[in-house]
Amino acid sequence: METFIAKAYYACDYLGLKGVKMKVIGIVGSPRIGGNTEDLTRIALEEIEKEGIETELIRLSGKKIEPCDGCRSCRTKKECHIKDDFFPIFEKVVQADGLILATPVYYGAATPQMTSFISRFYAYEEKPLHHKVGGPIVVARRAGHNFTFAQLMFFFMIHEMIVPGSTYWNVAFGREKGEVQKDEEGIRTIRNFAQNMSWLIKKIKRKK
Repeated sequence: METFIAKAYYACDYLGLKGVKMKVIGIVGSPRIGGNTEDLTRIALEEIEKEGIETELIRLSGKKIEPCDGCRSCRTKKECHIKDDFFPIFEKVVQADGLILATPVYYGAATPQMTSFISRFYAYEEKPLHHKVGGPIVVARRAGHNFTFAQLMFFFMIHEMIVPGSTYWNVAFGREKGEVQKDEEGIRTIRNFAQNMSWLIKKIKRKK
């Protein structure tokens, strides 16, 4: 029986993508390590890897990322004056073909870690994520999914990124670690989103 890697190799060869490197970054905005948001992100990245696309999961937990302070010095210097953990992650995102932003719902919105992270893209108004593929993943105990999902979608839209759909919005339910694994529909939605994301990245790569 062929392995997933072999199948992905043949699929890329068939599409004329043999030897073409592709990568998706999954940013986990939860302050908890190994929680439900990370579980969902790993599920998405595993599906993407089956398609022969390299992936990397990056946790914001434990990293120092200050929010944009609105100084606007970046408008003349073309870079952010804040020196912390943001720029190394930013460089990886810019070099990748796809980006997943994943967050739990905190007080009806994305976590402070995630909002600080996305706020810092203000310093790069030339839109380095233009035409990259992306999408959000949101998990909550009970409510707040829709607002948080829209909050992250605003980020993808303003950066002129391309967002694939799925069988439902990319949301799932869970509070304690591991609870999200019981949300079968949520997991199916995330897997389908990841498959659509992979398909779209390959289509875009083949056109270039």
